Amino acid sequence: MADPKGFLNHGREVARTRPVDERVKDWNEVYVPGSLLPIISKQASRCMDCGIPFCHNGCPLGNLIPEWNDYAYREDWSAASERLHATNNFPEFTGRLCPAPCESACVLGINQPPVTIKNVEVSIIDKAWETGDVAPRIPERLSGKTVAVIGSGPAGLAAAQQLTRAGHTVAVYERADRVGGLLRYGIPEFKMEKRHINRRIEQMRAEGTRFRTGVEIGRDLTATSLKKRYDAVVIAAGSTTARDLPVPGRELNGIHQAMEYLPLANKVQEGDYVAPPITAEGKHVVVIGGGDTGADCVGTAHRQGAASVTQLEIMPRPGEERDAVRQPWPTFPMLYKVTSAHEEGGERVYAVSTTHFEGDEDGNVQWLHMSEVEFVDGKLTSKPGTERKIPAQLVTLAMGFTGTDKENGLVDQFGLALDERGNIARDADFQTNVPGVFVAGDAGRGQSLIVWAIAEGRSAARGADRFLTGASDLPAPIRPTDRALAV
Repeated sequence: MADPKGFLNHGREVARTRPVDERVKDWNEVYVPGSLLPIISKQASRCMDCGIPFCHNGCPLGNLIPEWNDYAYREDWSAASERLHATNNFPEFTGRLCPAPCESACVLGINQPPVTIKNVEVSIIDKAWETGDVAPRIPERLSGKTVAVIGSGPAGLAAAQQLTRAGHTVAVYERADRVGGLLRYGIPEFKMEKRHINRRIEQMRAEGTRFRTGVEIGRDLTATSLKKRYDAVVIAAGSTTARDLPVPGRELNGIHQAMEYLPLANKVQEGDYVAPPITAEGKHVVVIGGGDTGADCVGTAHRQGAASVTQLEIMPRPGEERDAVRQPWPTFPMLYKVTSAHEEGGERVYAVSTTHFEGDEDGNVQWLHMSEVEFVDGKLTSKPGTERKIPAQLVTLAMGFTGTDKENGLVDQFGLALDERGNIARDADFQTNVPGVFVAGDAGRGQSLIVWAIAEGRSAARGADRFLTGASDLPAPIRPTDRALAV
């Protein structure tokens, strides 16, 4: 185990961020490079070797957290990397992007700040890349079976890597021009530099996975022809249908879905544009939606030189400490969170609802009208006399997603059944109602976290492997019906 007195001798320290006035001038990751390694051994030593490691329950991947904490404490980076990769295909993604439900479930967190599990994880994997401990795992023999994976987000990539390593010939189809899904075009560069994706893709190519970009199944290639061409199909197309805001003035120019706005900023970093077609430069920006995607819009607007940034959330402001009754340990609490983007400026307004937009004579949005809301008999209701307007020359809608794309023909062409929430239905093996067609990630679960996506990809890979060969040694960390720890 790690130092038995580590949690008594050392307080919680997290990665240092670069000064705000420095980082808003570039698109590099916000953290100070190399700031974790000098402190991470002591931080890993805070792991208590508790009798029941609830961090395992908090993480759907079943990460072996106490084990790699111990190796990190001893600075045995090679062994730590092996334990980390035993349950997680892409720890450099989760270590940067996951909100860390494992830390919310940490036993130490009952009465102290929890172990910095996420920082330990990213330290291990970054060290592993540096020392060459991450190498292609080429299968010893090929099965002769072929698999198509639709979508190259975390679920699709995890499923593809698992199935390739099992000996199947796997092709990943991605409708965008580059591999990565929302990791590539939905996550801003300052949260995760895309070099982390690129080197994983090279590893997967070396293992034998093939990638087909710019191909949308349902439009460019029919689902029927795909199913005839491959022995099995894994659908990991994500939950990409954005929730809209049907209020007067929605048709005005300058109002965009977050996933219309964010990818263009990433394409500038890829070299596709000198300047993005949609930019916040010199504009009063309003972001509607208080979640992580909204925060991504806030940070992007800061870097583009917005005149002001306001983020609106319809729900009341969460508390800053866990409510022991409503959100007891070890559940993942909804707390007031200050991300790196919020540190950079802007205003956050809670418990408000947009009533309508107002534009100029040229049809460009200029003002957003809103009112305060409150719960009355369990329903959100506008409070009379609280109406006001704020300047809005660029509005981004970051209110979540309602399901997988059903307009491109993929669902109908396969003949897939949907569940009561509009997601693609699947059985205990992640198989749909169509034999040989499996579904993983947000397309089957609905909008969720990156750790759930990777867990789904790994589990669906086991189902597909068993379908193809009659048995499987691949791990399946979750069942389709599993959900996050809740009251």
